[in-house]
Amino acid sequence: MPLMSVKDLEQLQATLCEAGLDYQLELEDGKILVMGPSDVDSSEIGVRLSAFLFAWVYPRQLGRIFESSGGFILPDTNLRAPDVSFVRAERLKQRLRSFAELVPDLVVEIKSQSDRIKPLKEKINMFLKLGAKVGILIDPDKQTVTVYRPTGTPVVLMDGDILTISELFPGWELPISELWPPIFE
Repeated sequence: MPLMSVKDLEQLQATLCEAGLDYQLELEDGKILVMGPSDVDSSEIGVRLSAFLFAWVYPRQLGRIFESSGGFILPDTNLRAPDVSFVRAERLKQRLRSFAELVPDLVVEIKSQSDRIKPLKEKINMFLKLGAKVGILIDPDKQTVTVYRPTGTPVVLMDGDILTISELFPGWELPISELWPPIFE
């Protein structure tokens, strides 16, 4: 099979949509990756994190937050979509009706029930090598949040710890326990 381009992926996605099929697709090294839906806990964690970030970012006009459908064309020509991402305002000043051709400042991957950790770590490290400032891997199974930066050892946070990302959101703090979906009795 020949290698695919972003244009090929866009055409395929349009064809699938016309057929009533809505798949999230990514492009890695000329190969199309079909992304399955998330389990509901992972999805809710993404919404919760996005909401907490949005509540801090929007009033301060720090930048833009994207959910898992927000695609980025990277310098290596791949098209990838983190589960949650953030781009500083000075890097994306206006609205786009296309994929952003840049590396997000923050990328977050949330382990779904069917995901394996190793590919998620590799995806985060790829973003960091291309210029992301911070990568976060959330593992609902272990209830851990691992924070990656381009230099240094990853930091693992658990309940009782506080997530901070001072290089992007000075003053913002999020107790890790706030990420987990509530249990209703």
